Amino acid sequence: MSSLVTRRNWLGAVRRWLQAMPHPRWVCEVAPDRVVAARSGHFRAAEFLVEPLPAGAVVPSAVELNIVQVEPVRSALRAVLGRLGARGESIALLIPDPAVRVFVLSFEKFPRRADEAAPLLRWRLKKSVPFDVEEAMVSWMQQPAAKSGVVVLAALARTRILRQYEELAEAAGVVPGVVVSATLATLPLIEDDRPTLLVRLSGTTLTLVIVWGERMVMYRSTELSADPARLAPQLLLDEVFPALAYFSDAHRAEVQQIYLAGSGPRFAEFRDALAAEVPARVLSLLSSPAVPAEAAAEAPALADRSLEALIGWMANRGA
Repeated sequence: MSSLVTRRNWLGAVRRWLQAMPHPRWVCEVAPDRVVAARSGHFRAAEFLVEPLPAGAVVPSAVELNIVQVEPVRSALRAVLGRLGARGESIALLIPDPAVRVFVLSFEKFPRRADEAAPLLRWRLKKSVPFDVEEAMVSWMQQPAAKSGVVVLAALARTRILRQYEELAEAAGVVPGVVVSATLATLPLIEDDRPTLLVRLSGTTLTLVIVWGERMVMYRSTELSADPARLAPQLLLDEVFPALAYFSDAHRAEVQQIYLAGSGPRFAEFRDALAAEVPARVLSLLSSPAVPAEAAAEAPALADRSLEALIGWMANRGA
């Protein structure tokens, strides 16, 4: 695996982290219900190729192998990548959020040398993850600190889980040049100085990210009792309110805007439920000014198909 994660303001640091990675011409997302792929820079809805997956084929987890039904996933990858003409090429592979754990960590001092930083991160995180950190891949970047000390954004995942995704891509005839969690791939679409909450749904996974200025200040990924098609808006509110309260208490400020991603055709329903309860503006992530013009022209269709992660990854290529 090449890496776990690969525009203005807070994303200046994250952009450098992401841009340091390879940026293949093709990008493919493996989600719990589908495989979807596109060629970078091709933002029209019709240019995203989708193959559905049977229920239970992919079960995202930080601990257990994710691909439960190998053949349907392998066949779906072969189908979309073959139709794109990507065989033999390098691709960016986006995987479900639960497979990658993300942390915002504070240190008084942090080593500059990678051979010193990695052991320190493994030691710090060994009680925070449900697996042996020595069998995990770790990636990190240093963020600007609010006051003194050093703030580090770290991502790690079990090597055997990452290899499962990579091996399926290899069996489909492509080279996984970079592997990144889907929500981290969306981050180039957030471009604003104001405190902003990203609310992203994928299957039964809800991921919340708060960014402010030059920093990610919170990352939280949880499993819900229902997928977006059956999710009661109140369940979404029950997860969002604690995140807003945490930010307010910790930073003496309020989130000013909320971006929704992955809600598909239910966007208006979730937007209205949130807008009725919080003072922040609630918007589609694909309405962000950082969305490339070609994608912005088809934003409703792209949002209905929950293609924000692929758009975000491709937007970063041109950042």
